[in-house]
Amino acid sequence: MRVIIVGAGVVGSAIADELTQRGWSDVLVLDQGPLYATGGSSSHAPGLVFQTNPSKTMTNFAQYTVEKLGALGPHCFNQVGGLEVATTPARLTELHRRAGFAASWGLPGRVLDPERAAALHPLLRPERILGGYHTPTDGLVNAVTAVTVQAERAIAHGARFLGGHTVTAVLRGPDGRVAGVETDRGRFDAEIVIGAAGFWGPRFGALVGLPVPLLPLAHQYTKTGPVAALAGATNDATAPILRHQDADLYFREHGDRVGIGSYAHRPMPVAEIRTHAEAAVMPSVEEFTPADFDPSWDDAVALLPALAETKVEEGINGIFSFTADGFPLIGEHRDLPGLWIADAVWVTHSAGVARAVARWIVDGNPGIDVHECDLYRFDRVQLTESYVRERAGRNFIEVYDILHPLDPPANPRPLRVSPFYPRQVELGAVFTEGAAWERPLWFAANDGLPEVRTIPDRDPWSARHWSKTAGAEALVTRERVAMYDMTPLMRLEVAGPGALGFLQHMTTNNVDKPPGAVTYTLLLDEAGGVRSDLTVARLAPARFQVGVNGPLDLDRLLRHAPDDVHVRDVTGGTCCVGLWGPLARDVLQPLTSADVSHAAFGYFKARHLTVGDVPVDALRLSYVGELGWELYTSADLGLRLWDTLWDTGQRLGVIAAGRSAFNSLRLEKGYRLAGTDMTTEHDPFAAGLGFAVRNDKDFVGRDALRALGEPSSRLTVLTLDDPAAVVLGKEPVYSGDTPAGYVTSASYGYTIGRCVAYAWLPASLRAGDAVTIDYLGTRLAATVGTEPLVDPGMLRIRR
Repeated sequence: MRVIIVGAGVVGSAIADELTQRGWSDVLVLDQGPLYATGGSSSHAPGLVFQTNPSKTMTNFAQYTVEKLGALGPHCFNQVGGLEVATTPARLTELHRRAGFAASWGLPGRVLDPERAAALHPLLRPERILGGYHTPTDGLVNAVTAVTVQAERAIAHGARFLGGHTVTAVLRGPDGRVAGVETDRGRFDAEIVIGAAGFWGPRFGALVGLPVPLLPLAHQYTKTGPVAALAGATNDATAPILRHQDADLYFREHGDRVGIGSYAHRPMPVAEIRTHAEAAVMPSVEEFTPADFDPSWDDAVALLPALAETKVEEGINGIFSFTADGFPLIGEHRDLPGLWIADAVWVTHSAGVARAVARWIVDGNPGIDVHECDLYRFDRVQLTESYVRERAGRNFIEVYDILHPLDPPANPRPLRVSPFYPRQVELGAVFTEGAAWERPLWFAANDGLPEVRTIPDRDPWSARHWSKTAGAEALVTRERVAMYDMTPLMRLEVAGPGALGFLQHMTTNNVDKPPGAVTYTLLLDEAGGVRSDLTVARLAPARFQVGVNGPLDLDRLLRHAPDDVHVRDVTGGTCCVGLWGPLARDVLQPLTSADVSHAAFGYFKARHLTVGDVPVDALRLSYVGELGWELYTSADLGLRLWDTLWDTGQRLGVIAAGRSAFNSLRLEKGYRLAGTDMTTEHDPFAAGLGFAVRNDKDFVGRDALRALGEPSSRLTVLTLDDPAAVVLGKEPVYSGDTPAGYVTSASYGYTIGRCVAYAWLPASLRAGDAVTIDYLGTRLAATVGTEPLVDPGMLRIRR
């Protein structure tokens, strides 16, 4: 057997179909339940497909689900459209933001006034709403039918499906690769095993020692009795599927009855999932708890008064999979090659995920950026049961909330803190969180800086999680000197006899330089897409410090490292202060006997120094575009390093500065953020990073780059014409009346006095061209710029 898929639900059947469509006919799908209503989430899913998502990838997954299942017939997908309504001004603004996502990702959608929105649905009244967001291509999947039809297509191309088979072990071959599975009814050999077990995923992962960080949670779904206004309905559904997110509700028709789903109730984790023999209905259905639904019924009637004539006649607490960040879990087991996972996937995204997984296995590339969904995106501390339970439960609560891009999660916090944390607290740090690290956004101690008075006001949405103090911190960095906590940025030690050759092959730039050199370089995939950007410091002939963007970079290097190369995450045992600004040398030089002049310690160089009493590895780098260093030491000496720099810097006006200022400064200099400004869907040249590519050496992705033509789009810098206007990212950009691209990163540029936005736009646009950005339903004028916007001659950074 070539491939075994464990799980015959909507994901497993779709993967089987996608694989067999690509000529892989030797596919076996196993499930512990009966075919094709196997008892998992697919068997009770209400099937609503709302495609609009803040994530481009998730929207793309949903679009393909609509495209594929729609082509399989109306019995699989009923394209009734989707309607999301607002009953508060805040929600109406959010609907405009969602319409912006739709325009950015190429999805039809528009915001309607109350009368036009209510006209789309027979039970809505315009006086009950402030407006609606309509997507005509949304609709309803008949999940069990979709499973059946895709399974039958796969079977017609050679696949086999077997129900009543419980996998009890995953087999490992003598070559270290997966060799098949053992079931309660016998052994099945295979070259590839794909776990598509849904909320049983953690149990399947445990068979091979692989954490599958999802939480099974019960979600309430009910059906009413007959509704008089729908009497005589001959179709299952004709009106748009409806979301009332202000009350955490959604609605769909079932003929003359209405189905109502609620996320308003308490999180209901399911610790023990019943077997098929134990379950009254199916393992994925828990007993309905009416008291949890009672408040939702009142909210449903308030929106749809026609429901007052009926009552809830059926209800379930249906189990679904939730992850800490709301994204699926897909990828190959690093330590058991050939074992793949595709879990925490809802019907909405099922076909899209299945296609990506099939492409990944068959072609070696998923054909779409999937870093948000990668199985290895989490750090170790984010894989603990307590962390997954807390964050996944919070994700359930917030699934329909209006979430700001900078909203930090609440708990468990603080979890990871740098050695500087006590001083940050003393300085009144306002923290956010990323990868479980506490990260200062700005410091209340800087509220009294005179620069604060020069910072312009913002609109309420962009002013959330922001302070004028952050703008002052950016200006002080440009004018004097500031200290930044760079500890949370992941650092790897790559060492061993083969370290140099390994890094030369894995990355695009030339790292074959003498010890003491630092190189900015890229990690590409085999198709030439940008996976990440790295900073490689050669500290010794066979030892490198590699600054990466997170666990996915660690995973990439670990997968490919030969036996004579050791890759180790050293982040937790080390710390880093970014000392940046025109007076940075004046702070550092009195504290070390080493010569830190530009002549002796040039840009992109590394040296071992003693700063006061603290040994450090100093890298002459600056991601804010100013003179300065990244100063690294062990975690036990971190507080002493901070205090030493702080005390010496007081006479020069040193301040602590946070991530908000950092982001503003890096955009003014045009420094990219991997995973945001560029992904595997973009090549280095289109992303403006061709300078980091050396075509005279061999590296992963080189052949693909050589086959590229001229890019049709480029990462382009924009400045907003109105000095008071601000955008935040993911907004659509228009050239004339046509959507031309989307914003990746944006922040106010305090040095230049206007907002800076980077966007993927047609390569034909030139500096000075006019575009507009749709921000919450308002078009803001912007102009294509020339980068970098600040210090194009690099004079400030090389002084």
